[in-house]
Amino acid sequence: MPSEKVPDTPVEVLVAVLTKAQEIATTSDNVPEELTSHLQKAVNIARGLDDYVERMTTPESQPLVELYKKTISHDWDQVYRDGKTMFRLPKECITGHVEGQTLKMLVHMSQAKSVLEIGMFTGYGALSMAEGLPEDGCLVACELEPYLKHFAQPIFDMSPHGKKITVKTGSAMDTLKELAAAGEQFDMVFIDADKNNYINYYNFILDNNLLRLRGVICVDNTLFKAKVYLNDTTDDNGLALREFNQFVFNDPRVEQVIIPLRDGISVIRRVSACCVTENKITNDEVFHGVKGSPILDRMRLDGKVAYVTGAGQGIGRGFAHALGEAGAKVAVVDLDQEKAEAVAKELLLKGINAISITADVSKSDDVQRMIDTMVSKWGTIHIACNNAGINMNSASEDTSLEEWDQTFDVNLRGTFMCCQAAGRVMLKQGYGKIINTASMASLIVPHPQKQLSYNTSKAGVVKLTQTLGTEWIDRGVSVNCISPGIVDTPLIHTESLKPLMQRWLSDIPAGRLAQVTDLQAAVVYLACDASDYMTGHNLVIEGGQSLW
Repeated sequence: MPSEKVPDTPVEVLVAVLTKAQEIATTSDNVPEELTSHLQKAVNIARGLDDYVERMTTPESQPLVELYKKTISHDWDQVYRDGKTMFRLPKECITGHVEGQTLKMLVHMSQAKSVLEIGMFTGYGALSMAEGLPEDGCLVACELEPYLKHFAQPIFDMSPHGKKITVKTGSAMDTLKELAAAGEQFDMVFIDADKNNYINYYNFILDNNLLRLRGVICVDNTLFKAKVYLNDTTDDNGLALREFNQFVFNDPRVEQVIIPLRDGISVIRRVSACCVTENKITNDEVFHGVKGSPILDRMRLDGKVAYVTGAGQGIGRGFAHALGEAGAKVAVVDLDQEKAEAVAKELLLKGINAISITADVSKSDDVQRMIDTMVSKWGTIHIACNNAGINMNSASEDTSLEEWDQTFDVNLRGTFMCCQAAGRVMLKQGYGKIINTASMASLIVPHPQKQLSYNTSKAGVVKLTQTLGTEWIDRGVSVNCISPGIVDTPLIHTESLKPLMQRWLSDIPAGRLAQVTDLQAAVVYLACDASDYMTGHNLVIEGGQSLW
């Protein structure tokens, strides 16, 4: 016959106490019916909480299900009697479904790429957090018992996320010293080990900068069976955690909140540098950040409104995604309505506020309608990304006036009209970022293809950018351009251009064509406040091709 489950969390303790009170009330004389009714409601509320949270939490992955089953069904007493573990390990130590998904969510929310776990047990928490890490993320788990590494590894191998986990066995403090000596840092640290050493782990992590700037520390069991806050507590673990919680509360380096989930999870972060008051520091914007913002925050585009022309494919699509990921609302502008709508849908699926606009930038009426649509929808324009362009190859002696005019109408005339229309909005509000797509062809004559009208039009885009950049910068509007090299997009994979591929590659020191993703950080930089002092600049990204 299975033994009765011992209450393990404050809510479970509360349920046990209320149930006992209810039993006494129902078997005692002269207990008011109203009191019995209230006790029943209290029992129902307390007993139903954990079950409801469990049901409403996103289900765990199949490898986590298997790991939980394996842990719960394992005979840990026998393992200890056989001398395979140094301590008798209670299966209740496993991180549960709700806690695991909470840790995974915290990894996502903190955008962590590296996690340190102190105290792994059978790896449920480690694998949960690994699932929240990006593909190139890593998790280092410290575990005293070597047996547990071998226990968890087969399940880690079942999961596509198991490869992110490295288990280091032995003393956790020794591992911390090893990591500190190697200069390692982590975006998130999770502590769930021997309670008496929580303060030591915590201090070592902060004193040795194992926690990266803006990282978070999560600590498990900080409400330990309610014993941390009951006055009559004599339990050693409860007293250790009470001391730890108070220590963190008194630490001026951090802020903390205790989340009453199961047995309690503390989330701890360093306070902002602006709260530091030491006299020895140089108290300026380099230390505190411009307006108190560190550099990566200054590259955010939250609240900004942007458009990208030619955004239905290739470079423009990449720019639209980059600006949206950085926080901007994005109007996807393209001559092809279907392509514009498709990219806008991509952005919406990622949680980016986006609309599609069909426009031909060579037509002034279309350009003005694009601007009016955005101002009507979002009230303003902060970022104008004029990317639309065409290229038609022909020998110079064979270049027709029609080809010349068509190329210039889109590449130069269209860019000018977009700059002017957007610039009028920006100059009026005293702020704006205009980013034009020029080309490496503005610096060199790409070969062996012959593209006179394209090369000349893109050189014109650079001079247009330089002129507007000098005229408008003192009124809050910067104008810059990006000159990509040959970019690997569907446009170059045509039968006529395939034979040129090897010649292009031989001319590029980087040994490869540019990818659209190679250009994304540049457009975000030119669109953000961190580039306010840059104007009229031609940012060349071509793998070194223009240097030969």
